[in-house]
Amino acid sequence: MNADERERHVRKLFPVVFRIAHRVARICRVPDEDDLVGDGALGLVRALDTYDAARGVTLDRYARHVILGAMLNGLRRKDPISERARRRVREGDRLQAARETPLSERELEEAVPGITRARAQVERGLPLSLDAPLPVGTRMRVDWSDDPALLYESIARERAVYVALERLSPRQREIVVQHYFADTPLRTISESMAVTPQRVSQLHCAALHRMRAAVLGEVQ
Repeated sequence: MNADERERHVRKLFPVVFRIAHRVARICRVPDEDDLVGDGALGLVRALDTYDAARGVTLDRYARHVILGAMLNGLRRKDPISERARRRVREGDRLQAARETPLSERELEEAVPGITRARAQVERGLPLSLDAPLPVGTRMRVDWSDDPALLYESIARERAVYVALERLSPRQREIVVQHYFADTPLRTISESMAVTPQRVSQLHCAALHRMRAAVLGEVQ
């Protein structure tokens, strides 16, 4: 990519930085978008420097992914809880969830060294050295609600689902709403719509396919 092409792509994609910054600021409740725009601009430059058309991804989609990642990384740097601590606690949570019998605190510490202090940092929401002694009386309750990346992903996917739902045909939307929001069996839906269960199944599968494609495109 020569200098003229690079300049052209920067001018074309820079408005995308502002749109993503506004979206992240709204979802993560960031009062000032300037830092997000700055991080996103660096992400745009990085995307132009590392883009490889041979990977089969368009520059626009690749740039959006890198820009968003740069903004979320910027939020993480300001997070009083280190990503290292969050990563250890997530690893411990996944390990416990995969077991029928939960590990004891000692066993969990042996499996994920440093998780006890990491949990303390997450619990208190304050900087804490993972090598420092654990404060006495620390509770192990963990709340992920303030993790910028998880917060963005959760709200963005929820919004994308509703956008995708609006793009369905009326019959497809009726099936999805009744089945997933009202817990109505597909056979009952087929009777209320006066169509065969096979037809309802076809409409249901087509709706899920369209929604999945729309959601994946919306959250990128």
